[in-house]
Amino acid sequence: MKYLFYVIILIGLISCNKNVVFSEYKSIPEDKGWAVNNKISLEAELMDTISKHDVYINIRHADLYPYRNLFLYLHTKYPNGVLKTDTLECLLADEKGNWLGSGAGELWDHSIPFKRNTRFPMSGKYTFTFEQAMRYGDQPAIDPLPFVLDIGLTIEKSEIKEGK
Repeated sequence: MKYLFYVIILIGLISCNKNVVFSEYKSIPEDKGWAVNNKISLEAELMDTISKHDVYINIRHADLYPYRNLFLYLHTKYPNGVLKTDTLECLLADEKGNWLGSGAGELWDHSIPFKRNTRFPMSGKYTFTFEQAMRYGDQPAIDPLPFVLDIGLTIEKSEIKEGK
């Protein structure tokens, strides 16, 4: 009976993710924090240049994370070698300090929309590199940044159809 429960959960998860093209997380050593020089890279082989996609930044942190946001640099290397950098502010808590993501005890997960209805202009290997960019006022980087546990990226086919 116990195994049947797990099989049902697994089938549910698989059926919910039929539009997912790519999804991966990388862990950050909890005891060391996210050092400024610890750039986290994910590689995705993307072949579809026709369909539109939604791209999400995934962040998992401990309940003890001391800030309500997370600033990131996201470097995207295209298959032709072109490099584009985006500076992102990911809001993790509201103005009262309540976490915005989904929580399970001391862990919080956030799936933050980065790009909606976007096309990848060429097929091939894309490299997405995350770099933490947290500062405190005009001080240098918060190094290491505590209680950020995992960083990831999810790419899904958009639900919006052409012509609608």
